[in-house]
Amino acid sequence: MKTKSIYQMSLVFVVAYLFSSCGNEKHEHDEHGHDEHGHDEHAEHGHDEHGHDDDDGHDHKNIVGPNGGRVLTEFEPHAEFFVTEDRKVKITFVDEELKPVAAKDQVITVFAGDRSDPTELSFTVTENVLVSDKELPSGDDFPVVVMIKSTADSDEVGAKFQCNLHDCPTCDYKEYACICDHEEEK
Repeated sequence: MKTKSIYQMSLVFVVAYLFSSCGNEKHEHDEHGHDEHGHDEHAEHGHDEHGHDDDDGHDHKNIVGPNGGRVLTEFEPHAEFFVTEDRKVKITFVDEELKPVAAKDQVITVFAGDRSDPTELSFTVTENVLVSDKELPSGDDFPVVVMIKSTADSDEVGAKFQCNLHDCPTCDYKEYACICDHEEEK
């Protein structure tokens, strides 16, 4: 029982830490009419065609997965985060060519919404993808932390970003998966 309690407290501290730095920087965007509405804090910088970091050490423009969601490259295999029409989250694992691969023993938890009282989503395998047990919280722009364990016994790896559900005015995706190269105003 004590081990479970220590694990739960550790998880609370990890989530609090990840939420504390998620979306704190504010950027204004170019003529596309974007203002402070949730681009990942470094999304406007360039990267290679695979979405990898360049020499400044920051993540850059998003990679879009087979469903039109945001590909999270912090995990192997990479994981597409996609918000369905009924506001559930669908996680599709993809290979290097962004082709879907079957979910296996991965354990995923998503924390979304109000940082002081986030909504916690758990996932079950449905047709080789993982689907959340409930909907995302209300609103169209909130921080998200995705925690993935490759197996029940492996270390947890996290990703955080702003989940902006508005349509991007210049590409075919929602803002959380936007692939435009929005530049900062000078």
